[in-house]
Amino acid sequence: MTTTLAPATRETTAPTKAAPRTASRTRRTAVAWLFLAPFTLLFLLYTAIPAVAALGFSLTDLRGADLRTPLAVNFTGLDNYLRLFQDDSFLRDIGNTALFVAVGVPLTMGVGFTLALALDSGIQRLRGALRTVFFAPVVTNVVAAALIWQYAFHPDGTVNQALAAVGLAGPNWLDDPDLAMPVVILLGVWRNFGTAMVLFLAGLQAIPRDVYEAAALDGAGRWRQLRHITLPLLLPTTLMVSVLLTVFYLQVFDEPYLLTDGGPLGSTESVALYTYHQFGAGQFGMSSAASFVMLVLVAVVSIVQFRLLRSRT
Repeated sequence: MTTTLAPATRETTAPTKAAPRTASRTRRTAVAWLFLAPFTLLFLLYTAIPAVAALGFSLTDLRGADLRTPLAVNFTGLDNYLRLFQDDSFLRDIGNTALFVAVGVPLTMGVGFTLALALDSGIQRLRGALRTVFFAPVVTNVVAAALIWQYAFHPDGTVNQALAAVGLAGPNWLDDPDLAMPVVILLGVWRNFGTAMVLFLAGLQAIPRDVYEAAALDGAGRWRQLRHITLPLLLPTTLMVSVLLTVFYLQVFDEPYLLTDGGPLGSTESVALYTYHQFGAGQFGMSSAASFVMLVLVAVVSIVQFRLLRSRT
């Protein structure tokens, strides 16, 4: 009698134990979604829905004059994308953006890594103060910074005054198609080297010190330690910094817009600034198509960077 009732007792008590667990799990899920609801709502309103709408606009001939009758626009398919790659201005801006990336990313990483290395091993006093000073451009208002740079590179500005002091005639930096781009890139480097420095410094401080002590006992000097220890162990940080800076320079907008508005003669206009100008001209379809081309560029370049650097890390 006892052996026949024992299994039945276990069968009847098991569901009663599972029911509170299921109710508790459901309650936790509901609470989690309740906390996620504000972000989800904001994400849908300001990111997901506008992105889907922009994708739809890029397939139409929507213009500023069509805002009163948005449903009367014509579906054009991929015509806007084809027109983009037949537009000499857009192709020029792709080249300008590639130049921003090719020059700005290595230069920013080089300055950031050099300062991080100095703060980590060379500079002992005032390390916190110097770190704050070097990071200040990152949090400086970009409009104020651009005004200072415009004054500094004005024909009568600080830079030309310094050149005149040593007997050199300064050019008109921001009105010269060959010189405006370096000035804009330098502003981007100045704004972003602090971010690279902080990330590299965090990576350097995560490397165990006993590795360097063992290398020193084996006779390895500073250069060999840097080449065979620091750089290989810093590859994950290098990958992260490289991707972050590449994404920034591919979408660069503030610097060329505030300093030159893409001039002179479009020599500093980026893809993001081209998108803005098309939107301002009422070419909403073309502007949306350009923004998605930029999105594809960012995605492709980021994937390539991950594939090339992740295998080494």
